[in-house]
Amino acid sequence: MTQASICGSSSRPVKGQRRARGNVRLPPHGAGMRIGLFGGTFDPPHDAHLGACLIAMKRLALDRVWWLVTPGNPLKNTRGLASLEERIAAARALARRHPRIEVLGLEAQIGTRYTFETIAYLRDHCPGVRFVWIMGADNLRSFHRWQRWRDIAAMVPIAVVDRLGPSLYASASAAGQALARSRIPEQSAKSLLNRGAPAWVYLHGLKSPLSSTALRAARAMSQGHSGKPVASATNSGAKLPQDGNSGTSPR
Repeated sequence: MTQASICGSSSRPVKGQRRARGNVRLPPHGAGMRIGLFGGTFDPPHDAHLGACLIAMKRLALDRVWWLVTPGNPLKNTRGLASLEERIAAARALARRHPRIEVLGLEAQIGTRYTFETIAYLRDHCPGVRFVWIMGADNLRSFHRWQRWRDIAAMVPIAVVDRLGPSLYASASAAGQALARSRIPEQSAKSLLNRGAPAWVYLHGLKSPLSSTALRAARAMSQGHSGKPVASATNSGAKLPQDGNSGTSPR
């Protein structure tokens, strides 16, 4: 049975995080559910984000994927970043045909800055849920620079989705080599969430050249900072996999 979780500001905070701002409502979830976590600035959200999640949903047999739209990436220059509200709205517009994808502004609500803190919060407030962290191959290349990245790998299994270009050398990155013994064969992907962390899998199939960084640069060159809501980038020509449950049915 699933339930919507409402966490009050009196909930025990993760060490080092600020208090949650008022009540925090999480999407319906329940013990035993398999939920993918996909974080990013989503400025703008685009078809490669969607495609990566649909591949992970199918290959890992996920019940849901939660998009975690972050206020800002500590490793990137956030100058000129669209507002959180605009990015959440654009992400929801892109994912509107996929009712098993939920878009959240959770980090701003609970006061976390780093992925480790956010995952720790969700594990604490969603007992029994089987989480997996989903990332693109480009993120695996810089994963060793993330705050407490080894602890992240020890908390939840990780699914890395290939990207055009980065997939050629992501596995040879510092984190890829450090976690090499924890990698499982792609044909065993559905068993990933049943394994104890650290465990990760490399999922092939998505070959999209889209990136939010390049799209932001193109947007800035074409129109500058106009103050208009950020739009999602679709119709890229990339063929998106189906999640088997698209449509406009209630979430």
